[in-house]
Parts: sequence; structure tokens; C-alpha cells
Amino acid sequence: MTAIQQQDRPLLGCIADDFTGATDLANTLVRNGMRTVQTIGVPDAHAVRDVGQADAIVVALKSRTIPAADAVSQSLAALEWLRAQGCRQFVFKYCSTFDSTDVGNIGPVAEALLAALDSDFTIACPAFPENGRTIFRGHLFVGDGLLNESGMENHPLTPMRDANLVRVLQRQSKAKVGLLRYDAVARGPAATTARIEALRADGNHLAIADAVSDADLFTLGEACANLPLITGGSGIALGLPENFRRAGLLPQRGDAASVPRVDGHGVVLAGSASRATNGQVARWLEQGRPALRIDPLALARGEAIVDTALAFAANHDEPVLIYATSSPDEVKAVQAELGVERAGHLVEQALAGIAAGLLARGTRRFVVAGGETSGAVVQALGVRALRIGAQIAPGVPATVTLDAQPLALALKSGNFGGEDFFAEALAQLGGQ
Repeated sequence: MTAIQQQDRPLLGCIADDFTGATDLANTLVRNGMRTVQTIGVPDAHAVRDVGQADAIVVALKSRTIPAADAVSQSLAALEWLRAQGCRQFVFKYCSTFDSTDVGNIGPVAEALLAALDSDFTIACPAFPENGRTIFRGHLFVGDGLLNESGMENHPLTPMRDANLVRVLQRQSKAKVGLLRYDAVARGPAATTARIEALRADGNHLAIADAVSDADLFTLGEACANLPLITGGSGIALGLPENFRRAGLLPQRGDAASVPRVDGHGVVLAGSASRATNGQVARWLEQGRPALRIDPLALARGEAIVDTALAFAANHDEPVLIYATSSPDEVKAVQAELGVERAGHLVEQALAGIAAGLLARGTRRFVVAGGETSGAVVQALGVRALRIGAQIAPGVPATVTLDAQPLALALKSGNFGGEDFFAEALAQLGGQ
């Protein structure tokens, strides 16, 4: 028997710091030929079926904005479970806009995972050129502008006001942070590997890696084949499947994105306040589709918004949009009155309650916009694991739960997708 025939355990174990980021990473792996399962949190021993049929597993945490010590604890628990499944290499995935604060959580989690794996070096590369995220001389660009001019400077939880990722990561890390610059990456995998060894010899335990194209990400993937841990956005996984093929561990697969069809009513739930999601909501409204806006202030007053939303959905035969998406100024006004954490929590819990109510009434297809919102919704739906299907938009795949009565979900990071994403996602998930 060949090594490929003998391989019956997952090869790649991934830890993502939010739910939409996890599906983004899983999407990248599926598109590059790895059968991928995403778990919601760290599973217990009997919670997930068919893991042994997966080439990669992505554990989706909700650890991006929690206290750093809690994020470290959850990430280490995920690592321990993934190691028990037989995974050979590990990825810590965070947002392509490096969402974090000066105290974490990217640096603390990366350092803790390195220590647990008895390793002394890894790269940090959130680049995702397909969605306009590139890194040049350590600076993160979103489209043609720097990170701190992209709208992320107004993020309610993790405002990004410094585009120099070496500085950002150094403020979060105890270890020395270096730069794996574009000129080494441009010379190919061998030169990149040599530069990694030079950075390690100079005492760096972490290094921001430049990448301005998918070709750079494939180079980085090959150069990092022997690193136990790699950190970055979903793009950093582009080159990893081929490493396993070269090692004779992964066959060429034509069915990696195969998932069962799910019929039933659909809904769109939007909690993100990003520019992209604002545009998607506006497009839905322009088309005259049914929509109901949730007012956080009404939630704070104790009004029965969940019941109102369920009644609204019941009065329409077509999919409806239920949203809390607002402009940055509107978000700031609400946060000024309610506080940042309370405002976000009220919206997340309301959308989660609506999702649970709709499930009880027979809804089977859910399109969800926003990482925190997606986390709250999948927990409310009781989702434990997802099989990852074909891409709907860059960074967003169709997914189907591993259940006897499956649900279809599209979990979208706030900034992803074109203006017609909601309608496109509903169509690809099956039905209207």
C-alpha cells in the first residue's frame, strides 16, 4: 500500500479565532483539494462524526475579543484535541485585517501555541490578495489604502490604527518580532527558507511575512513545510495542501467540495456594521425585498423584538433579511448610550434568538453576516460541525451541518462579498 492509501487521519489542524474566519480558512483548503470539516468549539469525544474522513479540521473558536488569557486557554485546548486526532501541522488563523488590540490576542496565542509544540519560530501573514489584503515591508494594505485608512480604524471592538504589523505584533508579544521581507519571498521557497533561518538565528520567534500576490503565499507555504505552526489569514493555507501531496500523504481530489443539498426556507441575518455589509443591506432594500431592522435601543428597553421578527418572517413566503447593520456614526451613537459590550451583546443575542425561533418553525438555510453574529447564531442553532462545500464568494463557502437533518449555512465575515451576496448565497445554499 502507498503512503496515500494508508493515510486515514487528518493531516492539518487549524484553530480559528472566530466562526467566519474558520469557514474562510476551510474554504481555502477545500478549493485546494483538502476535504475539510469545521467544528464549532472544541468537540467532546463523541460530538463529531466523520472526522477521520477529513484531510483537514478547523476548530472555530470565539476568542478574538475575549481576555487574552482566556483566548490562550481555549486555543491550547483546541491544539490538544487536534493533536489527538493525529494532525501533523497546525495553523492559527485570524482576520486578514489583523483584528486585535495592543494586549492581544494574536501575539499571546501564537506564543502559547509555539511553546506547546516545542517550537521556537513561526510567521504571521494575514495577507489575502484575492480580497485586497496585501503586506509590503510589514505594512498591511486593504485595497490601495493602508489598514488604518480602510474603515478598520472605526471598528467598535478592535480599532486598527497602525498599519505597521511588526509594531502591532511586537506590542502584543514577549518575543522578538522580525520581518520576512518581500525581496526574500520574491526569490522563491529556498531563499525564503534561508531568510527564516536567519531570522530565527537573530533571536526572532515571530516574523511578519510580506505577501502581495497568491504566488507569494504559495512560496511561503512551501518554505514553511517543516514548521509545526503557521499563523495568518486564510491565504497562508494556499500552499499547504501541495506540501502534503509532495510527501505522498494527500491524493488529488475532485470531490473535496461535495456536500448534500438542503431544501427548505431561507433567511438572512446581518449583525455586521462593515462597509461591505452595509452595501449588501442597501442592495437588498433597493431590490424591494422584505427586510426588518433591529434597533439596539429598543432591545435595551425590553421590547419584544425577537417575537416581532419571527412574526415578520412568518408573514412572507420568500426569504427575509433581519438586520442590525448601521453606519459607523449610528453605531457610535448607540455605543455611547449603551456601552460597546452591551450594544454588541444585545444584537448578537437577539439575532441568535431569532435564528433559534426560525429553526423551530422549519427554516433550514441561514445566511449570516458578521463574525460575532455568526458565532452567536451557530451556537443558538446547536451546530457542532460543518462539512465545507463550494465557494460562494472569496472567503465564504457554502456549508452543511453533519447532522441527520442537516442545515445549510453561509457564514460571512463582515467585509466579504459583493453587493448581491445575500441573494447569491441563498441561491447556492439551495432553492430560492
